[in-house]
Amino acid sequence: MKLRCVVERITYQNPENGYSVLKVKVKDYSDLVTLVGNLLDVNVGSVLLVEGQWKVDKKYGQQFLAETWEETMPATLYGIEKYLGSGLVKGVGPVFAQRIVRRFGLETINVIEDDINQLFHVDGIGPKRVARIQESWERQKDIKNVMLFLQGNGVSTAFAAKIYKTYGKESIDKVKENPYRLADDIWGIGFKTADSIAEKLGYGKEDPRRVRSGIIYAMGQLSDEGHVYAEREPLIKTASELLEAGAEAVGTVLDDMIQADDLKCDRELKPDNEAIYLPPFYFAEIGVTNGIKRLVSAPWQLNLDPPLDIDAISRKTGIIYDDVQKEAIRIAVQSKVMVLTGGPGTGKTTTTQAIIAALSERGHSILLAAPTGRAAKRMTEATGREAKTIHRLLEFKPPEGYQRSDQNPLSGDVLIVDEASMVDILLMNALVKALPDSMRLILVGDIDQLPSVGAGNVLRDIIDSETVPVVRLTRIFRQAQQSRIIMNAHRVNRGEFPDISNGRNTDFFFIHCDDPEQAATQIVDLVKNRLPKAYGERPRNVQVLTPMQRGIVGAGNLNQLLQSALNTSEEGLHRSGWFFKLYDKVMQIRNNYDKEVFNGDIGYVSAVNAEDRTLTINFDGREIEYDHTELDEITLAYATTVHKAQGSEFPIVVIPILMTHYMMLQRNLIYTGITRAKRICVLIGSTKALGIAVRNFTVNRRNTGLKERLQQPITNGKEENQKKQ
Repeated sequence: MKLRCVVERITYQNPENGYSVLKVKVKDYSDLVTLVGNLLDVNVGSVLLVEGQWKVDKKYGQQFLAETWEETMPATLYGIEKYLGSGLVKGVGPVFAQRIVRRFGLETINVIEDDINQLFHVDGIGPKRVARIQESWERQKDIKNVMLFLQGNGVSTAFAAKIYKTYGKESIDKVKENPYRLADDIWGIGFKTADSIAEKLGYGKEDPRRVRSGIIYAMGQLSDEGHVYAEREPLIKTASELLEAGAEAVGTVLDDMIQADDLKCDRELKPDNEAIYLPPFYFAEIGVTNGIKRLVSAPWQLNLDPPLDIDAISRKTGIIYDDVQKEAIRIAVQSKVMVLTGGPGTGKTTTTQAIIAALSERGHSILLAAPTGRAAKRMTEATGREAKTIHRLLEFKPPEGYQRSDQNPLSGDVLIVDEASMVDILLMNALVKALPDSMRLILVGDIDQLPSVGAGNVLRDIIDSETVPVVRLTRIFRQAQQSRIIMNAHRVNRGEFPDISNGRNTDFFFIHCDDPEQAATQIVDLVKNRLPKAYGERPRNVQVLTPMQRGIVGAGNLNQLLQSALNTSEEGLHRSGWFFKLYDKVMQIRNNYDKEVFNGDIGYVSAVNAEDRTLTINFDGREIEYDHTELDEITLAYATTVHKAQGSEFPIVVIPILMTHYMMLQRNLIYTGITRAKRICVLIGSTKALGIAVRNFTVNRRNTGLKERLQQPITNGKEENQKKQ
């Protein structure tokens, strides 16, 4: 049977499978009807014609199960008003929707469509608002055509607005011409979505365009896992399985792509199994290699005037340095490139301060940088000098890119980069390109933390290459020994079980709980009540860090529970299964160079514009506006994965560790999570799961060639790199 309805509110949406629970108004029904099914990205106010059947759920009662659906124009006064006031048409909010419908009644849609100047007769509507309404209305019509086309090809309409934004009125033609371009051109649309469109359009399994896109997708998946290159045979196997295509066909297209320079192949790096690179990663690895070698080998003037007097620095700072720290200061003064590494409480910050003092005394101009805004802020606070994000330091401006490069290098004598373990191969390449031959580079970081979110393992590869001086700080200072957070972090890092004895005056707690449901309930109570009350912190300053995204104690579910418990606001916008409310804590999940907001940045929703369907998010004092089509770039951040928390510190951290996290129970992950806590760290879960994690030293190996390249003479790819860059 068919049901015509108006969407009143969205109760639940699963962004992964599209399953939705909506409350809809149906003619002749006094109460709202519960509509369930695959209804992803339907908006409040939408008028739907749904085909399906009634069912009775034991828990939730009577529901209408949607099998197919389409969006139509509203036909009732109520539906028209709801539709116009939903925010889909910019310039019309609930107030103006009511005024317009009151004036034109059932003719409202026709008036907007055919004689929009009639809107001047409505109180408060002038030329600017009419122009906005007209532009938005035309745009919505075009988007709807794209939606209908996608729907007709069995694809969710969630990305229609993005497709239209990218291709405009040519959207349908572009998609028909080559649907696989969607995966290349539009963030959020992957190979599988493009492939499902292509299948409907009649593309064969071994169509070269399909195989090419599948190979690129497989390479992209590997880079998301941190790999810089793929080995030929495993790549062909993976792509063949993905595509359900023959290995021979995949191998042929792969060779064609290498021949056309769409992929780079390095046979010398891996003689037994060719290393296949996406070009940006190949040139980045070559670029970092040659950049570091250039810095190390370039002639420079060693300034030892005045002679280094560490005792004088000690008197000035009030800090007594141990022998290893003194050695680090000496090496920093005498080296072009060096690495300073160590865990929490080992004096990385105080040593860095001493290095800055020693170099400043010699009149050197010093630049400070870190990969994230939060890390840069911490560096500024620790040193009393301005530290910038690497992107800001390199003056990134979209769409041109980095303004600082080998053509316009940085000015200064020394660059110190903190949290260097977070720097991936692409960012490191951009950085070393911008360093003049005369500049020194000091990398500071903790290699026992998780590696960078992006591809590469830059800091570890540089250390393991043994081509630059490395100082390892291992002694835990007396003050740090008073912190059980620091002591337990080191115990975990050594493969020892942490001290979980609890106690009144400790900063580290363990709560025994084996059941995921109970753990989730307790986490909500900890964040909302117990921890803020005990330590005088706002719930916003309590950060939940979890090993995984999925599951009962995964970031996805915990975010929904915490949002419900902490945020009572009803203002917000729906997108991709989430309802982002005013005051919500959110995180950016991709680099957006236009907005200068980067993967892992945390902020909060400071304003909601229901009329224009925009959110304003405050990132450390910067107000950034997001259109509703851009909201798939953010996620709730009451809880986040440990990976996403790299480079950040939080006053209070809560970490669930249960057997449901089995796949992610790794030593460096728990170590990284504990070291994110500044004041209080609470672990909740089972001792069995914690024990497994502590014992599990298996670090997923990343395919990187930087270590080997640094150990070789400068490659022939230098000129090619410079040319391509």
